[in-house]
Amino acid sequence: MLVLSRKKNESIVINDDITIVVVEIRGDKVRLGVEAPKEVPVHRREVFDAIRRNEAAASEGKAADAAKTQNDS
Repeated sequence: MLVLSRKKNESIVINDDITIVVVEIRGDKVRLGVEAPKEVPVHRREVFDAIRRNEAAASEGKAADAAKTQNDS
């Protein structure tokens, strides 16, 4: 993991097209702004994890449905 120090209004650039800016610092909270192309999904970690769990559950459900259909044939 790369660890960087940034001050308010300073930024980092990832892969020429993603910029992360420190917008505000209040106590132990840091507000970040993310500029990225629309086709690049940007989520908080807990939202990302929930999306993955939902995708996995949907995939398992589809696999179970396919297996049941094959067994019924």
